[in-house]
Amino acid sequence: MSMEVDEVPKNVLAAPGTTGSVTISLHPLVIMNVSEHWTRVKSQEGTPQQVIGALIGKQQGRNIEIMNSFELVFDRIEEDIIIDKDYYTTKEQQFKQVFSDLDLIGWYTTGDAVNEYDIKIHKQICEIYESPVFLKLNPQGRHTELPVSIYESIIDLVSGEATMLFVELLYTLATEEAERIGLDHMARMSTNESGESSLVAEQLQAQHSAIKMLHSRVHLILDYVRAVKEGKVAPNHEILREAYSLCHRLPVISSETFKQEYFNQCNDVGLMTYLGTLTKGCNTINQYVNKFNILYDRQGMGRRMKGFFF
Repeated sequence: MSMEVDEVPKNVLAAPGTTGSVTISLHPLVIMNVSEHWTRVKSQEGTPQQVIGALIGKQQGRNIEIMNSFELVFDRIEEDIIIDKDYYTTKEQQFKQVFSDLDLIGWYTTGDAVNEYDIKIHKQICEIYESPVFLKLNPQGRHTELPVSIYESIIDLVSGEATMLFVELLYTLATEEAERIGLDHMARMSTNESGESSLVAEQLQAQHSAIKMLHSRVHLILDYVRAVKEGKVAPNHEILREAYSLCHRLPVISSETFKQEYFNQCNDVGLMTYLGTLTKGCNTINQYVNKFNILYDRQGMGRRMKGFFF
């Protein structure tokens, strides 16, 4: 006779007919982020792995707009998942510096059907945000509809005990112009068997062809001028005058205004690169210090030893 004490309850959903209290608008960027997160981890580990992340967006009354997401770090102890809240706090501060108007809305994970383990993770997120929503994506779903489900939690009486249950929410897709362009490019390039290309690919191809043609024409003029200079070709004064006229147009680009704008743009790009490097270095040092403190606290070294090092 098998033990049924440790079996996971099959039903963690509320009773049929229970309606949600909020309406959801989901941006395709979130779906792409979750899909990329799962695909990257699968490629790194070699097998499909569950991934977890946070959802950020805006809430106005009963309307929730899920606009972006970021990954979360977690530890697996036996079959339980423990969210690293220190990592979440760090990522939230970084996102607030860029997206100051976005707040934590909920969390996401991957898998097929909701289960009791999702309830346990949801309770941990509730300690950070009072009423989060829960998005679950099934990356191996074979149906034609989007394999995305969104839930909110309610407290209901089950066998006389207060139990947290999920209520599935209806959602609509809300897209912006940049997202539509990205989706069109991904859809056409991922199904490029018929030779169809996206608008982005066509634009880039046109720019590449124009630059390639300009490059070949400039080399043709240079080769002609060198040949005339070396006496290999008889000089044609009309062609030389046109080449001279083209050369005199170039100083217009070398004006003080152009130089100032060019240097400002180069400085901005350099500062963004250095800022990313510094942020990554500070994050690494912060994680090292936290692990160092935890290690010496466990070994009973006390504050005196930590003060010696830091």
